[in-house]
Amino acid sequence: MDTLSGKTALVLGGIKGIGRAAALALAREGARVCVNYFDWEDALPGLVTALGETGADYLVLKTNLLDTDAIPGMVEKAAAWGGGLDVLVNNIERGGWPAVHGPYTREQWDLEFATTLRAKHWVFEAALPYLRAGGGGVVVNVGSIAGVVGRRGPASLVFSDGYAAASRGAGSLTRTWAALGAPEVRVCGLDLGFFETRHGPGTRGWEVLTEEERRALAGRIPLGRFGRPEEAGRAVVFLVRDAPYMTGADLRLDGGYAAGGERPGPMPGGVVAPGESVFGGK
Repeated sequence: MDTLSGKTALVLGGIKGIGRAAALALAREGARVCVNYFDWEDALPGLVTALGETGADYLVLKTNLLDTDAIPGMVEKAAAWGGGLDVLVNNIERGGWPAVHGPYTREQWDLEFATTLRAKHWVFEAALPYLRAGGGGVVVNVGSIAGVVGRRGPASLVFSDGYAAASRGAGSLTRTWAALGAPEVRVCGLDLGFFETRHGPGTRGWEVLTEEERRALAGRIPLGRFGRPEEAGRAVVFLVRDAPYMTGADLRLDGGYAAGGERPGPMPGGVVAPGESVFGGK
């Protein structure tokens, strides 16, 4: 997909944060953008203003994606408006911070899986015929490094068990869907770390962390800062437009968090004498 001009993108969870940044990035590259949202109604005027400033055609829909019966109609509206569907940014998930919610309730566990996995599945199933019909369709499954790091270390205050497990499952869906959609449709994962408005500053719940806990999270990131939503938006554009040979794989965008913040120690002196073979003998 050399250019996004004339392409239609459906962006889920586009009302704020990462979804909003993805929608605006695609619109600035010439795509027609349909944004779906359900909550955070107070952010709607700002989104509409920002989309209008891009000069791109846009449509905003309000659909509760936990209602699986409503999903086909939402996808059909987007495709009818855009004359088809070329891009799906599957940005829908929910995880309850342990620091906020405390011990699990069954309702919280079910909500995390229903959003992070179930809704993603039914949206993809509804969108696949449209993506395939256009040829060259792309799905970006927006996920989290929670599926890699789990609930441990400084992230144990932010990533719950269910959310981490569901995030890992979303990666499995990416690989399955890539095989299912090939060769007409590519499916890539975008696994995000600690971003402003997502797991980091500006996220609901950030204020309950102590200053020491916040420093521990930031200190685990080798690049020394939290990600910015616009950086995630540019990554979505890269996966859609600039990675035509990539499918069934994840792009990890986390400042190095999952790799670890610990620096290597000095190289040890070793025990092999100069001139001695490590396999024995001289």
